[in-house]
Amino acid sequence: MKRYILKRVGYALISLVLLSVTIFLFVRVTGDPAVLLVEPGASQADIDAIRTQFGLDRPLWVQYGHFAVSLLRGDLGHSFYYRMPVLELYLSRLPNSLLLAAAAMAFSLVIGIPTGIIAAVRVNRWWDSAGKVFALLGLSLPSFWVGLLLILFFSVYLGWLPSSGSGSAAHVVMPAFALGWYFAAAHMRLTRSSMLDVLGSEYVKLARLKGLPEALVIGKHAFKNALIPVLTLAGINLVIMVNVAVVVETVFAWPGLGRLAIHSIYNRDYPVVQCVVFLSALVFIVINFAIEIAYGFLDPRIRPR
Repeated sequence: MKRYILKRVGYALISLVLLSVTIFLFVRVTGDPAVLLVEPGASQADIDAIRTQFGLDRPLWVQYGHFAVSLLRGDLGHSFYYRMPVLELYLSRLPNSLLLAAAAMAFSLVIGIPTGIIAAVRVNRWWDSAGKVFALLGLSLPSFWVGLLLILFFSVYLGWLPSSGSGSAAHVVMPAFALGWYFAAAHMRLTRSSMLDVLGSEYVKLARLKGLPEALVIGKHAFKNALIPVLTLAGINLVIMVNVAVVVETVFAWPGLGRLAIHSIYNRDYPVVQCVVFLSALVFIVINFAIEIAYGFLDPRIRPR
């Protein structure tokens, strides 16, 4: 098991190194940030002075070396545009992204799980067909299009909800719906398939033969066991929501990490983009590493011989 863990740690470190190189090179394809940092009509000397100030005049391998050493020290640099530590800027936006992801997750679970249960209990009936249509629409309609429709109806036509910004519970409703729409469909499909597997098991049949009420059979004996894979997927999806809410945050002007990343790309703010992408990927790698280690403990067959 120790060798298995060390092997996975090695894979994780290699992924982080490759990620750091990739994001370092790709952000520099966007152009020279010094051109955007100077005033209009600035001379070439002013642009060169800005490039020297931020170390952009040095060779790429020197810049990457400085970037890698700073990462090892836990220093993610200073923002060119905001003129503040990148990690401090990241942490200031993180609560907004977590709030949006938590609200979207709550919506996806409240809608997806009951719909999946009813679709499994009434399989091949009209409710099951309606559930399949809901899942198809949820997995097909892009979140930005859903967000624009919500703004059109509830902000423009009805005037019930604010179209952008944050600060109150009303500001969270439409972004959470647009972000959680896809995940609600995914949870519905998994709940339905998991419930169908459990409802066909022997212990559920035995519970019915004992004469237990159908609601008790479904709620206590079937649902508890069918919920395990759904909660596993929900935990992974919660992390995904934080990292993929770029489009939704942009549509609703939500001050989260996604909008921060988009603005930083526009402003060619290298350190901020590197920070957001690297930390987002780091969370994925850590979670995948933890899952692989847990699987190694639970299932000895996947351990190295």
